[in-house]
Amino acid sequence: MNIVTEFVISSPSLPLVSIPDTLEPDKIECVHALCLQSDVRTFTVRIDPDDTVSPENLSALDEIMEATLLGQTTNGTVYQITVELDESISEAFESEHIDATQLESTTITDNQWREKKLFRDYESFNEFRQSCENHDISLELVSITSDPSISDGIAESDLTDRQREALSLALSRGYYESPRKTTAQELAEEFDISQPAMSSLLRRGERQLLSSSLGSHGKLKSLSV
Repeated sequence: MNIVTEFVISSPSLPLVSIPDTLEPDKIECVHALCLQSDVRTFTVRIDPDDTVSPENLSALDEIMEATLLGQTTNGTVYQITVELDESISEAFESEHIDATQLESTTITDNQWREKKLFRDYESFNEFRQSCENHDISLELVSITSDPSISDGIAESDLTDRQREALSLALSRGYYESPRKTTAQELAEEFDISQPAMSSLLRRGERQLLSSSLGSHGKLKSLSV
């Protein structure tokens, strides 16, 4: 049964925690993450416009490889930030340890991430928690629910984080254009996984999107001819 969890993970090595630790914001919101390589991720973050932060301020931090101002919204200033992950964090965030879907933006404060995720079942969540513990990341569970009326409905419409990352990368590299501008092998090399694993991620993501768009539970009626 799907479960919805809210938790706080803590470690000085977590990506982006250097921003509230070093600069003015008390917190930032991470609205999207894309895995470029096993140890490199690009995050889309939102920062309160009243906080005086610039791309130059962000780029000066050791963990940040590149910071680009994307624009302003009613909720804050949006940046795209590429981060080189600490080795332990990279290993903890590997796909086999996380079978979950992000439900809300991640709130990042000094040394902490507060997240709300949908896991397939208790076993999947416990695997994620064990991976955190194995890599010196503390996890404090705030809440957990297994109410099917909440979790099953969410599961039908959302991709896992890994599926979303794979599809986002494929789209940005022109994989779905005609003719294709990249191959599954090239995407796999960027994602630092095997080509069969990449193809499987894309197929599962595509199926989830089609199932959500075309029919409940993916059960579509056959067309008459």
